[in-house]
Amino acid sequence: MSKKECLMTAEGFLNLEEELNELKTVKRPQVIEAIKDARAQGDLSENADYDAARNDQAELEARIKELEYMIDHAKIIEASEKGVVGLGSTITINYVDDDEEEEYKIVGSLEANPFENRISNESPIGKAVLNKKVGDIVSVESPNGNYDVKIVAIN
Repeated sequence: MSKKECLMTAEGFLNLEEELNELKTVKRPQVIEAIKDARAQGDLSENADYDAARNDQAELEARIKELEYMIDHAKIIEASEKGVVGLGSTITINYVDDDEEEEYKIVGSLEANPFENRISNESPIGKAVLNKKVGDIVSVESPNGNYDVKIVAIN
């Protein structure tokens, strides 16, 4: 398997470490206890609690492995040059066609969450605004067609 860098902000890296710690120190012992309790019920061949606990354990261990990989291959993004959009920048853009403003934080793909206005540097808007400055109008290529946005502010 090739090693892929996981681009993320320092905040995203800390969140991953916290989640990993929680899974290892809290969730893993809970799942082990659930397996032990289910095993104590007797016949394992028809024990739904045991099967559920084993499934929970498999999902938990897969997530732990995934988090460990991301942490091991993390590349923390440094703040970009002042006044230029980069990874970690919070930007305000104006959609030129409908004069609507939105604020987004540009993050690595692992941290992206559109519901929290955290968009990936690999998303159509993310790609279009990278390395641009306040006042620039850029064309965003999206699956639904192209549209223009103006960069109003960079924080």
